[in-house]
Formats: sequence, C-alpha cells, structure tokens
Amino acid sequence: MKSRVPVIVGSIFVAYIAFVAIIMVSYEPTPDEMDWEDRQAYNRAKMTEISIGQSIGEVKMMFGKADFSEAKISNEQDLQILFYRTQHKESDGETTKEECTPLLFKQGKLVAWGEDTYQQYLASQIDSL
Repeated sequence: MKSRVPVIVGSIFVAYIAFVAIIMVSYEPTPDEMDWEDRQAYNRAKMTEISIGQSIGEVKMMFGKADFSEAKISNEQDLQILFYRTQHKESDGETTKEECTPLLFKQGKLVAWGEDTYQQYLASQIDSL
C-alpha cells in the first residue's frame, strides 16, 4: 500500500500557496501601514476627495492617523489642525510640518485646508471662515 503522506503534504502546500496568492492580490494596506512615499501619494490623491463640512471622523477614516495635530479654543470655538504628509522636501528621514498639508476643523467640521488657513489658525482669525 502506497503512503498518502506525500499527497496530503503536497495538497496542503498547494492550498497554502493559493491562500497566500489570494491575500497578496486582494490585500490593500491602510494608510497607516504604507511606507512614506506610498502614503504621500495616497494623501495627495485623497485631498481631491475632501469637502468643506466633513466631520473629523470621516477625514480620519479616509486618511488614517495624522502626522501631526494641534488644537486650541479660540473665541469659544474648538479648533483643530490635522497634518498629512503630501510633499517631499528633504531626505532626512523625518516628516516635518512643511511636508504636510494642514486640514483645519472648527467644532469638528472641516472648514479649510492649505498653508494660508494654518497661518489663520495660528493667528486665531478663524471667524471669517
């Protein structure tokens, strides 16, 4: 009687290879799992999909964890800035705020993004938004 062990081991190996292939083809990493170059490209592409009034939760679901964040209360309004890396400036191994696009939230809703609004946030001149 022939041993069935090689057939069983071979079948398990083929099933394992098929499983790994399916996972490799269908798996998409979350933004938090991407390397900096892929995440930067992803963030740039996603910036075109955001809109005024989106909640901070919706934006975090879309972009993942922010590279930097700041918050304060100004004129009894909650203000928060989330920074997401969108442009490469210097190959120093560190992400800086200058390499990020700031997203400004007032009372938990997106009101603006870009460098000019970050300067307004710093100066607490948000009431005009």
